[in-house]
Amino acid sequence: MSLGRKIYLKSVKDKKKLKPGKFIEIDVDLILSNDITTPPAIDAFNQSQIGKIKSPEKAVIVADHFTPNKDIDSAEQVKKVRNFAQEWELKFFGAGCGIEHALLPEKGLVVPGDITIGADSHTVTYGALGAVASGVGSTDIAYAWVTDKVWFKVPEAIKVILKGKLQPHVSGKDIILYLISLIGIDGALYKGMEFCGETLEELSMESRFTISNMVIECGAKYGIMEPDDKTIKYVEKRAQRPYLPLPDKYSIKEDNDFDEVMEIDCSLIEPQVAFPSSPANSYPVSSIQKVEVDQVVLGSCTNGRWEDFVKASKIIKGRKAKEELRFIVIPSTAAIYKKMADEGLLSVFIDGGAIISPPTCGPCLGGHMGVLASGEKALSTTNRNFVGRMGHKDSEVYLANPEVAAETAVRGYISVPQ
Repeated sequence: MSLGRKIYLKSVKDKKKLKPGKFIEIDVDLILSNDITTPPAIDAFNQSQIGKIKSPEKAVIVADHFTPNKDIDSAEQVKKVRNFAQEWELKFFGAGCGIEHALLPEKGLVVPGDITIGADSHTVTYGALGAVASGVGSTDIAYAWVTDKVWFKVPEAIKVILKGKLQPHVSGKDIILYLISLIGIDGALYKGMEFCGETLEELSMESRFTISNMVIECGAKYGIMEPDDKTIKYVEKRAQRPYLPLPDKYSIKEDNDFDEVMEIDCSLIEPQVAFPSSPANSYPVSSIQKVEVDQVVLGSCTNGRWEDFVKASKIIKGRKAKEELRFIVIPSTAAIYKKMADEGLLSVFIDGGAIISPPTCGPCLGGHMGVLASGEKALSTTNRNFVGRMGHKDSEVYLANPEVAAETAVRGYISVPQ
């Protein structure tokens, strides 16, 4: 039985109910929403007239998408959410605290073995901690507030074996873009992806978060990794509640009960760039023609963690972003922002011509802090490049890793560090 199903089993109890395609109702450990998705959940909750949140300690609300408030409408929206959180004594993180999918792991709010739901599709990020984490709708959040439960259709499970030594300047972003390019945007539709292999064992937690974050871009319901020593080292100094590292010393690698198995030779992967308008439209940077850009975005819940900025700072140090280009750097949490200040990384980026933003989703969804005009092109470390994703419908977004982003900022066209 796959790791995801084993975690479901702690709630369902009956193995027979965990056959792919069957509908189950399960208990959840954490219920996440943000400044955009919470207001509809509040409306649904009020319409139910139940008037009680069953487990306030399980609910977390993060105001990160249109914050710091970009206009009056977003200010009113955040006010509504903040007042609701205060009324029901829910955990609320306001403007500048961080982007939800970087913040929750940092705060120890998600732990191995959790069943986590979030009204945001990139909730899948927490699979890197050994949690089954899935995006849901706002009405599902309201239902979970009053019942502690959510319903799912049991997904098929894909074992993804990552093997081979990585090439220079290749990280989790390149692995997941390469994988998506192989199977397409619906290649894992409503399936669980479970990662293992020698390459995964060598990856940092930052790269693991990036991989899990983007499994939704090929349709996956979750993207989980079994907790190892790196995971436990990350979790044990942060965890807000007890947890079990693995059920019955389970190993994805040794489990043969999967609906599908994929093996990826990561030694073949070069730094990737996803062309408009799909993460699946990915190619090695070395194979592309010269593509000039107007903007580079370094940050997001995909690549806005400490390691990402360390790697990028080594590329930009002592150099300058092209004068005509906007180089926007967005630390994903306040703690990372402070560490960048304390250890001199902010100075490196500012000296390199970067604009430093407070933690926000901002440009990733075309909200603010870097919206594109008609005809403009951006190279971004974010996770989506659909039509109009970062602004005007006639703009273009290319996706890549932080080192490619830093080199591109200097040269003004999409480039790999030499």
